[in-house]
Amino acid sequence: MNYSFDDAKAPDTHKTQYFEMIGNRAIYHDGWFAGTIHKAPWEGKPRHPLTEDEWELYNVNEDFSQANNLADKNPEKLAELQKLFMDEAVKYNVLPIDDRSIERLNPAIAGRPDLMNGRTSLTLYEGATGIPENAFINVKNTSLTITADVDVPANGSGVLIAQGGDFGGWSFYMKDGKPSYTYNWLGLEQFNITTKQKVAKGKHTLKFDFAYDGGRGAGGTGSIFLDDKKIGEGKIAK
Repeated sequence: MNYSFDDAKAPDTHKTQYFEMIGNRAIYHDGWFAGTIHKAPWEGKPRHPLTEDEWELYNVNEDFSQANNLADKNPEKLAELQKLFMDEAVKYNVLPIDDRSIERLNPAIAGRPDLMNGRTSLTLYEGATGIPENAFINVKNTSLTITADVDVPANGSGVLIAQGGDFGGWSFYMKDGKPSYTYNWLGLEQFNITTKQKVAKGKHTLKFDFAYDGGRGAGGTGSIFLDDKKIGEGKIAK
C-alpha cells in the first residue's frame, strides 16, 4: 500500500481478497464486496447451515460504508463473487469450511496434529515463560495433577504456573502464604479454591489435583495439597 501515500488516486493493485473464519465468508474483488455472517463470535450455534447462509453484496467504490445491499438487485454479480470465493478457497486450502468455535481450540477434538499428542506428563523448570498453548500439554476435558517443588519465603505470594489470560485460563498460585487455584471461564465467571493454612518458610511440595466429572466441557473437583496433606477443596462447575 506504500504507493498510495505518494498518489492517493493511484489504481488499486490488490484486486482480490478472500476471508473466512468459523464459517463467516467474504470476498473482495475489483471494487465489489460479497459476504455472509454464518455466526457471530459470541453465538454458540450457526444462524443457518452453510449452504443456506444469506449473502450480501456491495459496490464499495460507490458505497464504502456498505449501507446499500445490492444482492437482490444484482444476483448475477453476487453469483460471480460467490464462485470467485470458492475458487480462492480451493486455491488457498480453505476447504472444508470448519464452523466450530470452542472445539477448534482442542486439537484432540478438532482433529489436527498436536506436538504433545499422547504425552501424559510435562516437567517445567524455573524461568520457562510464554509457552504457546499448542506447544503445551493438553489439559482440557481431563483429570490432571500439578506438582510444584517450592522454596517459599514467609507469607510468600506469586504464581507457580498459569495458562491463559483475561478471556479464559487457570492459575495455581500463592497469596499471603496460602496456596490457591483460580479457573477463569471465558472471562465471564471465576471459580476459586483457597486454603486457610499458610505454608511455612522453606522447602515444600504443593500439589493441585483435579478430578474431572467426565463429558465435554464438564466440571470437576479441585483439591490442594501441602506435602501430601489435603488442605483445600472446591467444586469447579464448568
